[in-house]
Amino acid sequence: MKFMIVGKASAETEAGGLPSQELVDNMHAYNESLTKAGVLLAAEGLYPSSQGVQIAYSGGRATVLDGPFTEAKELIAGFWIIQVKSREEAVEWALRVPVPQGEEGVGLQVYRVFDASDVPDESLPSEERAHEEALRQRLRGNEPNA
Repeated sequence: MKFMIVGKASAETEAGGLPSQELVDNMHAYNESLTKAGVLLAAEGLYPSSQGVQIAYSGGRATVLDGPFTEAKELIAGFWIIQVKSREEAVEWALRVPVPQGEEGVGLQVYRVFDASDVPDESLPSEERAHEEALRQRLRGNEPNA
C-alpha cells in the first residue's frame, strides 16, 4: 500500500525561511531510515504558496489564482510517499518525522494513495490495465516513451 505523509506549512515555511541545520540533519537521517527500510518512494519539500497557483472552477471555467494563499489554513510544506504493508505502519513512520522545536500546531496528515493495482482485475478491462501498466513502466524509465 502506498501512503502520502503531508507536512503542513507554518508561518516560517510560508515566509520562505530555510530550516535550521539541525532540522536539515534530522530530515536527512529520517529520509535515510526510510530508504534503508525500503519504503521511500519520493520525498520533497515545497516552496511557499507565494510561488504557487490555485486553479478554481466555476461554471465549467477554470481561473488561475496566484499565491500567496493567506486565507488558506491547510497549506503544505512537503511530503513523503511511502510503500508499506498497512495504515498502521504508515502512521508509525509519520510519527518519526522530525518536527522543529517550538512548532506548535505544525502537523502531518497521512493519506492512502489510490493505485491502479488496488482495483480488482475483474473491475478494470484488460486493455485499460495494460495501458496503465505501460504508462507506469515508462515513468519508471523501464520502457522507451511511446
